[in-house]
Amino acid sequence: MAEGDSDWEIHLRTLSSNARDSSFSNDPASYPSLLRSVRKLTQLCKSENSENLIARVYPQLNKIFQRSVSSISHSRSPSGLLLLAILQFFIDYGEFVLHDADPSLRTFFRSCLSREFADPEVAEATLDFLIINKKKILLAFPTLLPQFNSSDNSIKLALISSHRLEKPFLRVFPGLISPGSFLPLFISLVDLPVLIVALEKVEKSSGPLIGSSIASIQKSAAPEMLLALMDEAYTGSTIGDGGADSESEDNNSITSDPLFLELLKDENDGLAQRHWTSPGMESALQASISIPSDRLKQALKMAPRLLDVYFSIALHDVNQSLKCALIPMLLDRNSKLFPEKIFSYEVRKRLLNFILAAFHQSPEFVAILKKPIVDRLGEAYDSPEKTELALQLCWAIGEHGGGGASHKDAARELFESLELLLYENLSSSRLGVGDSVLGSSSSTVRRSSQSRLLCFVVTAIAKIATHHREVLPRARVSLGKVAHSRISDARVWKRARDYLGLMNEPAICLSVLGPTRPSSGSIQKPGMINWSEGRTKMIANIPFYVLGGQEGPPHHDFSLMDILPAKSATYRL
Repeated sequence: MAEGDSDWEIHLRTLSSNARDSSFSNDPASYPSLLRSVRKLTQLCKSENSENLIARVYPQLNKIFQRSVSSISHSRSPSGLLLLAILQFFIDYGEFVLHDADPSLRTFFRSCLSREFADPEVAEATLDFLIINKKKILLAFPTLLPQFNSSDNSIKLALISSHRLEKPFLRVFPGLISPGSFLPLFISLVDLPVLIVALEKVEKSSGPLIGSSIASIQKSAAPEMLLALMDEAYTGSTIGDGGADSESEDNNSITSDPLFLELLKDENDGLAQRHWTSPGMESALQASISIPSDRLKQALKMAPRLLDVYFSIALHDVNQSLKCALIPMLLDRNSKLFPEKIFSYEVRKRLLNFILAAFHQSPEFVAILKKPIVDRLGEAYDSPEKTELALQLCWAIGEHGGGGASHKDAARELFESLELLLYENLSSSRLGVGDSVLGSSSSTVRRSSQSRLLCFVVTAIAKIATHHREVLPRARVSLGKVAHSRISDARVWKRARDYLGLMNEPAICLSVLGPTRPSSGSIQKPGMINWSEGRTKMIANIPFYVLGGQEGPPHHDFSLMDILPAKSATYRL
């Protein structure tokens, strides 16, 4: 280190003078040189591996860090990059100097990043810091990142600053997920565009989040309003509460925007239905959609990609109880999404795909979540989104037999809900009333959607009756009513008639409509017949594949001469 002794001494003197001088926080001109000295000394400690240098540098860095944090609310100098450089030293040499970096890291995320997340340099440096130290943070401080997901700091800095930060953030994003943060994180992701709208609303009235200097940013009320939101997340206090101990005059500027509070006061639990229907919310969202900002465009594109990672982790790494608890949230949020067409389509598609994948992975969820599923079936005609959700749930009920052979009571209740939905559609009030009032195109779309749903309901009834033989008589009655009805779409009653015919052939019906995973645990592909069970379950002696491609009468209404060639008339039966 002889050649670099002079440089080392210069940088150490810079640290020492700044650590002693309390006026540093009000002198932006000294910030670049101090940042350069901290980075240079950290680099020298690594390259030289000098215990003496580490021991001399640490006290100065610790003093500077503590003073910077204490003065961050009124300092005219930025502090994000400097604090990150000092944090890197704490992580690298914390064990040697007996410094626990956890409080320092939490202080940075809580105090500094909440104010400087909109600075592109701070955002990029923070992501680089998290990527470089990802393993150390996850091993030594496993609760650090998940604690801050509800306040959306990392998400905000990745989205608001620059689209270039998306890929780095995706590398950090899995670290935000933990058992305690898993459910709140979904709300943060799905409401990300709403958060951007709220921030931009504050900018218009209180000043920009991104300015040419830290002073211009600190003149804005937005960082303080976000800090109040974080206080609610961490302490349980309520934004806008003016208790006896509150600083009422200071809080007036923080809580001066009622729409901001309406958009974000329930951020941890998601927006309630009343928020989506309030006039202020509707006007704000429509205005943002008509002329979307670059930040909103970025959020609309990135949120679905973050959900892809989130759901992938949920399927493979999250325990059963959390997955089961997530599904009702998805069912509820399916119709409560940011009203931008492409965004809502992309998010809704991912919600439905995850729900079906979770049911396939754990069929018992269908029985456990019987109540929310039945509630959604009752809303099948409230909107096209709810119709599609009900359709997918009908498929899941039938495919997984209402939860499996061990959940007969739940399967029966789900079967009754399917019956009710079927009979409602067969009634004249569902099929005819209102068509004359609606336009021809609206009537056509309505009928097509209804027929599609009915096809799924009919199939679900047939499949659940195949899983649970005790409801088979009721299924025959239900399907018989549909098969003999000519008032519904022909596709519906033909499908019901075909299922009735299949039910007369137990082995074939079990192979076509039965469970993919029978009670024995072996996987059975639909359409494949286990001929070894013929003695106990088969009635028809004609191989099922012989019937393939036959036209005319339905497959259950045939004679031998219809399927055997004429030259086989001498064939001995």
